[in-house]
Amino acid sequence: MLAAVGRADGAEQAVAAARGVRRRELFRTAAADLIGSYGTEENPREPDPGALVDRVGQAVTDLNAATIAGALRAAVRAEWGDELPTRFAVIGMGRFGGHELGYGSDADVLFVHEPREGVDEQEAAQAANRVVTEMRRLLQLPTADPPLLIDADLRPEGKSGPMVRTLKSYEAYYRRWSLVWESQALLRAAPMAGDEKLGERFIGLVDPLRYPAEGLGEDAAREIRRLKARMETERLPRGADPTLHAKLGRGGLSDVEWTVQLIQMRHGWAEPGLRTTRTREALSAAHAAGLIGTDEAQILDEAWVLATRVRNAVMLVRGRAGDTFPSEPRELAAVGRYLGYGPGHVGEMVDDYRRVTRRARAVMEELFYGA
Repeated sequence: MLAAVGRADGAEQAVAAARGVRRRELFRTAAADLIGSYGTEENPREPDPGALVDRVGQAVTDLNAATIAGALRAAVRAEWGDELPTRFAVIGMGRFGGHELGYGSDADVLFVHEPREGVDEQEAAQAANRVVTEMRRLLQLPTADPPLLIDADLRPEGKSGPMVRTLKSYEAYYRRWSLVWESQALLRAAPMAGDEKLGERFIGLVDPLRYPAEGLGEDAAREIRRLKARMETERLPRGADPTLHAKLGRGGLSDVEWTVQLIQMRHGWAEPGLRTTRTREALSAAHAAGLIGTDEAQILDEAWVLATRVRNAVMLVRGRAGDTFPSEPRELAAVGRYLGYGPGHVGEMVDDYRRVTRRARAVMEELFYGA
C-alpha cells in the first residue's frame, strides 16, 4: 500500500490507490471467511468459529492500519515533503486497538504528536492538526471504494477537546483530570501508524492508568458498574430486542468485554498475561491465572465469538453494519448459512443465540455486578 502511495502523483491519487488496495483486500478477506465458514464439497470440515473471528479481526485491523498509514504518508508528502515538523502517531482504540475489527467497523483513534527539535510548539500543533484534517478528508472522498471513517471521540474531553495533543499534554491531562472510564478505554490503546517510538512512549504513559498499581479501588469499580448499568438502560436502541442485540443486548459483546476489562484493571498490575488489548487473549489469561473458572471462561468466549460473527454476517449479507438479525427472510437465511445453519433452520439459529447469550449474561452478572 505504501508502495502504491509512493508511485502516485498527488495526495488524492495516492489515497485513491490505497483505498483501491483496501477494497480488494476486504473482498479477499470476506471470501476467505466465507470459504472457511462454509467449507467446500471436497473438504466439508467443521470450522473453528473462534479462529475465523480472530483471522478476520486481525486482517481487517491490519488493512485499516495500512490504509491510515498510507493516508498519513500522502498527506505529509503533499505539504511537507519527507518529514512533518512534528513527530506524529496514530493510536488505535476500541476494536481497532484490540485487533478485533469487523467488516463494518469504524477506526477509533487518538492522535499524538511531539514537536521536532527546534520547531515552535504552535507551528508543530498547526501541522499536526492540518495532517489529521487532510487524512480524514482523503479517506472519506466520494469514490467507488468504501470510505474509512476515523472516529476520535475517545480523546480527552471528547468532541469538545483538541483533536491532537502532544505527549506532554496527554500526560498532564491524565495526571490531573482522567476519569475511570478513560482508563478503561485505554485498555485497548495500541500504536497503529506513524512514529513507532512516539507510539511506544504513549503506551508507556498510559500503562499505569489502565493497569493501576495494587489494582482498581472499590470506588472506581463501583463507578464502572454504574456506567455499565446506565449504558444498558440508555444506549440500547428504542424497540430493539435486548435478547438479540449483538453489541448491547443481554450476553452480547458489551457484557463480555466489560467483564474482562474489570478483571484486567483489577489484576493487570500483577498478571502480565492480562496486559493485552485483545478480549479473547485477556479472557484466556484470566482463566490461566485462576481469576475465572473454566466453564465461565468458555461461556463468555462462546458468546463473544457468536455475537461478533453475527455482526460480520449482517454486514456481508446486507452491505451495511448492523447489530441485530435481519427481519427479511432471505437475509436471515443467509446469516444462518454463514453461521452454519441449513435451509429451514433459522428458528434454531435464533434460539441457539438466545441460549448462548443468556448463559453469558448469567456469568457476567455474577462476575461483574456480583464481584
